Amino acid sequence: MATSAPPASDSKTFSRAFADIKAGFHARELWGHLGWQDIKQRYRRSVIGPFWITITQAVLAVGLGLLYSQLFKLPVEVFLPYISTGFIIWGFIVGCLSEGMETFIANEGLIKQLPAPLSVYMLRTVWRQTLMLAHNMIVYVAVLAIFFSALSNKYSLLGDGMCVPNHICHPGLSWNILLAIPGFLLLALNAGWVTLLFGIISTRFRDIPQVINSLIQLLFYGTPIVWPVDQLMTGGTREAASWILPIVKINPLYHFMQVVRAPLLGQEFSVGNWIVVGSITVVGWALALVAMRNYRARVSYWV
Repeated sequence: MATSAPPASDSKTFSRAFADIKAGFHARELWGHLGWQDIKQRYRRSVIGPFWITITQAVLAVGLGLLYSQLFKLPVEVFLPYISTGFIIWGFIVGCLSEGMETFIANEGLIKQLPAPLSVYMLRTVWRQTLMLAHNMIVYVAVLAIFFSALSNKYSLLGDGMCVPNHICHPGLSWNILLAIPGFLLLALNAGWVTLLFGIISTRFRDIPQVINSLIQLLFYGTPIVWPVDQLMTGGTREAASWILPIVKINPLYHFMQVVRAPLLGQEFSVGNWIVVGSITVVGWALALVAMRNYRARVSYWV
């Protein structure tokens, strides 16, 4: 009598990967509570609690903004909002990257004891970083209120802030500021695949977080955060650095910064930034789904 072949395992299928992510979003009460508890635990017994995040961000932005505006001979009334917004967005990106790599390692106890979708821990990390970003946005609102008159009209980040023929001119704040919302959603969407993909890789290869963290400082100085990219373009106060500008433009972090920062500061809308970010989003999630399909079940053994 012929025996029938055993049913094929569906443990390594895209349907299981999609089901895990779908179940993770449905468990929003779980990851929402865990993410908020992370913030409260970090500032437990503090008088002002999570608002230390805001104070730290404000001191850093104001201190370095005043310093670099003098070093680079830049108008403080437009450079201070520029550097403040840059630090806020950079903090979210780096937080998702550095904490995302260790999201499964840090949740070892829960992964072994709680039968929850793997994506819950990804959402916990992204939600925690979103809460920190929300606290830091208070700095942006305060700076915007102080320097609104300088940003509401056409301005330049160079010289005395005036739009003259030799300076790059930005149009100023308008309803385009609302584009920061889809820009941030794209940023959060990319934070999701970064957390899943690098979290799985880092769980298997524990040296990866050390390597990436050692490169973060280099990435910081290579991304226009404390210096305006206008200085490298034709019409800036410096001679155009033809070999540096292409390097800046191929830096994906520059485009991630711009899809949120440009609307917030009333800078020129660039379709190229959105195309680059959208393309990376598609490719990144494709890689993350492949990793989820092949290695999702192994994470609990690797942690």
